[in-house]
Amino acid sequence: MRGATRVKWAAGAVAVALTAGACGGGSSGGSSGSSNGVVRASWGDPQNPLEPADTNEVQGGKVLDMIFRGLKKYNPKTAAAENWIAQSITSSDSQTFDIKLKSGWTFSNGEPVNADSFINAWNYGAALKNAQLNASFFEPILGYAQVHPNTSGATAATKLSGLHKVSDTEFTVKLSSKFALFPDTLGYSAFYPLPQAFFTNHAAWLAKPIGNGPYEIQSYTKGTGMNLVKWDGYKGSDAAVNKGVDLRVYTDNNTAYTDLQAGNLDLVDDIPASQLKNVKSDLGSRYINVPAGIIQTISFPLYSSRWNTANSAKVRQGLSMAINRQQITQQIFQNTRTPASDWTSPVLGDAGGFKQGLCGQECTYNPSKAKQTIQQAGGLPGGHITISYNADTGSHKEWVDAVCNSINNSLGNQNACVGAPVGTFADFRNKITNKQMNDPFRAGWQMDYPLIQDFLQPQYYTNASSNDSHYSNANFDNLVNQANAAPSSSESVSKFQDAEKQLVIDMPAIPLWYQNGSAGYSQNVSNVFLNPFSVPVYNEIKVK
Repeated sequence: MRGATRVKWAAGAVAVALTAGACGGGSSGGSSGSSNGVVRASWGDPQNPLEPADTNEVQGGKVLDMIFRGLKKYNPKTAAAENWIAQSITSSDSQTFDIKLKSGWTFSNGEPVNADSFINAWNYGAALKNAQLNASFFEPILGYAQVHPNTSGATAATKLSGLHKVSDTEFTVKLSSKFALFPDTLGYSAFYPLPQAFFTNHAAWLAKPIGNGPYEIQSYTKGTGMNLVKWDGYKGSDAAVNKGVDLRVYTDNNTAYTDLQAGNLDLVDDIPASQLKNVKSDLGSRYINVPAGIIQTISFPLYSSRWNTANSAKVRQGLSMAINRQQITQQIFQNTRTPASDWTSPVLGDAGGFKQGLCGQECTYNPSKAKQTIQQAGGLPGGHITISYNADTGSHKEWVDAVCNSINNSLGNQNACVGAPVGTFADFRNKITNKQMNDPFRAGWQMDYPLIQDFLQPQYYTNASSNDSHYSNANFDNLVNQANAAPSSSESVSKFQDAEKQLVIDMPAIPLWYQNGSAGYSQNVSNVFLNPFSVPVYNEIKVK
């Protein structure tokens, strides 16, 4: 996943809209959130309860990163993986890692954060019976195949054999193969520790999650909002400088933007596309537009008979060439997006795995070649396609319609493509998770950690946690395995880029554009910025 740190989906807020001046998460509404030191921010309901190993979308990830801290923390300015609860993570062979913990850390219920907190959480996350969406993040650890077999057979073990407790402040992790970059993945939310209360009274924990981060959850009303308060007992050096965060659910980011302008909201981290022409004049220096580790794609349900034929990869390539990315990013997004030419993000840099133009002609607008390629492959399945998207927020209708118009114009058929809205983000994600899609659907990836591995393996490796296309290619998997086992970062990056070249051939998802993080904030707050994952750094926001 957050991933990315989060294996997450780039999306706007969902659920029930709040009218101007209405409250969410238990605050009293109006401007009271600012007067009592609490930040009022737009948000959307998470898809699932906030179990760290079962959250792989943005909205839930925002909360997890406020109420938890892990072995590593990603620097909010650079995304560099820095030791946090970990005192040290060392290895002599890139396969067995010795992890020593800092002492004195506790959960907000007073329980100590110790080796068992991580070992128990990781065993829970990996176990097949718990059906955690991020289970595959534990796949590198020895014993994963026994606790989470790919076949329908019974599990051969209940715990990962690669985890061993040395003491309360030390444990070791043995991987099934070398993975030199493994420590840098440990800031992702799937690897967060869990208190014993999670296991002794699971239902109570789900109703009110207990973490070890700067904030505690005070209340949550689905469809309305969540109220988080500063935890005064927090151990880390990044304690909240405000008194809390009032997350308010919106179904329409235009409504959230209006509330921001009216002073009824302090932070909107999803500026509506329709407002991008005016946002600089509306907000001035309170408008944020910065590069982020996010890519927007169109994914295909390769489990559908419409998209698993011998020629369907060529059809997908043709559709990619039919999309005028440059025109859409200029006219719809006012250059807050950059046309994509690979499946990663420029935020990684060349050393991190980004390679401009890797996709080549298959990601270059060429309407005549697009039409020819699709015709030679037998045409669109059934003569037309739909592109599904969640209709509640994120300005997806505008760009999906623009993509379909570009495809229609390229193919000379105004009925070739049409947008297919799904009411809410939660419903949209549930249809994808339950394999109920028959045609392409909008997808987005927000990096979980700044590695090319995070952009490729969680989404395209066979049976990976966020492989919503259900893409499977033995050569791609083999190259990913080689990349993970490479002795140096440069060799690893090279192998991952070789794996990307297989995506060009198979095109399980069409890269559209790299996304900037955009946000706006009120005059009631200061020190507002987005981290490289495009998430507000809530604990640093000061309330006037």
